Parts: sequence; C-alpha cells; structure tokens
Amino acid sequence: MKAPMTNAIRALQKAKVAYELMEYKYEEHGGTRVSARELGVDEHAVIKTIIFQTEETRPVPFVVLMHGDCEISSKEMARVLNVKGVRPCDPKDADRYSGYHVGGTSPFGTKRAMTVYVQSTILELPEIYINAGSRGLLFRMDPKEIGKVVKTEVVNAAQ
Repeated sequence: MKAPMTNAIRALQKAKVAYELMEYKYEEHGGTRVSARELGVDEHAVIKTIIFQTEETRPVPFVVLMHGDCEISSKEMARVLNVKGVRPCDPKDADRYSGYHVGGTSPFGTKRAMTVYVQSTILELPEIYINAGSRGLLFRMDPKEIGKVVKTEVVNAAQ
C-alpha cells in the first residue's frame, strides 16, 4: 500500500523535520491501543491528537497532544486557558476545524491554525508515533521537533 500525501506530510517536509512513515491496519474505534499493538511499540509513545473547544458562546478550538495510555484533564485545560470549561469537539466539528477525519487527525497541516498544547512528558521521550493525517498512518519522529512545525504550549494535563 502506498501512503497518501497528506497536509501533515507536507507540513513536516516544509519545516525540514526528519520523520519515518509507519503504516498499520486501522480499526474503527481502536485508537492508540490498536496502532501500538500493530506497530509493536509502547502505547505511551503513541500520541493522540484530540481537538477540543472552549465552552463559550463563540467556542475556540485547540489541539491537545497526549500519551495514548493517558486521559486529558478537561479541568486542567480550562484552567490553562482561563475559561469556565472545555470539551472534546464533536467529530464533525473536529473534522471541520482540522481538515482531517477523526481517527486520522494530525496536529500538523490543519485547515484552521490552532494552538497545540503538548503534554510535557511527551517531550521527554526519545521518539513518538503521531498521526500523519490519514487513518492507519503515523509519523515516527523526535517529539522535540513538534514546535518547529506548529505553535505549541507545554502543559501538564494528564490524568
């Protein structure tokens, strides 16, 4: 199978970031557990990309990157953004904001520019596996390179 050319791949190429494309058999609702199993890697190094939004009259979308085996604290993210509340976007809204389909969402090359909040411990890993913009396709890359491609803020929102 030849990997598709995605906006995420274009974004990493433009930023001159080194990566390796890793393909696996995608399973609906399998998440990082399946990709880790299929690639034979630790789920902690497989990074999920979740599109959140503020709970305001005019919601503001943003991206949270988290270890595959951890949950995101909405309460902590609301505190970081200094808003009353935040929540994951509905899939159709996440698709609209990112330009990707849920299950293939990458933080790179999104349709709408959004701040990317990175769990601090991700940056301590030697390498990560993160979505490359298509279901069943991940980048293997150095997590310190994320900031070369997108505007990031480091957070501690794992629970």
